Amino acid sequence: MSEAASNAIVIAIDGPSGSGKGTIARNVADSLGFHLLDSGAFYRLVVLSADRQGEREADELTLAGIAAELDVRFGADSTGNEQVWLDGEEVSSLLRTEECGLLASRVAVLPAVREALMPLQKSFRQLPGLVADGRDMGTTVFPDASLKVYLTASSEERAKRRHKQLNDKGLDVSLAALSRDIEDRDRRDSERLVAPLLPAEDARLLDSSNLTIDEVIRMVLGWVQEIEIRQEGQ
Repeated sequence: MSEAASNAIVIAIDGPSGSGKGTIARNVADSLGFHLLDSGAFYRLVVLSADRQGEREADELTLAGIAAELDVRFGADSTGNEQVWLDGEEVSSLLRTEECGLLASRVAVLPAVREALMPLQKSFRQLPGLVADGRDMGTTVFPDASLKVYLTASSEERAKRRHKQLNDKGLDVSLAALSRDIEDRDRRDSERLVAPLLPAEDARLLDSSNLTIDEVIRMVLGWVQEIEIRQEGQ
């Protein structure tokens, strides 16, 4: 990474599953013309790559080796929806299944896998800036981020949002089961020994339970403007 890239501004948006951080991060990045890092996709990619290599039940070190060798590329389609390529194949839909997400949350607690993915995540820090979404962007990966946002919502609201997303895709799933999965994932993320899910000490807390997507985006962009004004005055 060049010296200029290492000084590129980073906006870290962390939070639990279903909080809407991916949607918010993508819209904020588009508004600012910044690069986007969807860190959660990396753990899903590890799961998918391991499965394709016949290593679905692999141990931690084997999974870490797979993580270190990921051939991944991110982009967007003509409507702005995120696209992810693994080994040259577009795999976005495969990454967004409930099964892949559940398996990824189990892989994400493995210290060796997290360590193996760190250089790849940091490489996304490029000019003019980066919006990074995940669970430890502001605490572990980019502790020097200019703005740290911890985005959350009640587990009930997050389950409802996910239920609607899946129903819109024609998938019939139980709201109660989704709610249990979210609570289980929250517990695993918050109790893991390495990079547990928690707000950075200097993060701005934002509960989106009763806010629209546009309202959340405006709040985050307003905080970015505050930072820019403060930096110009220094």
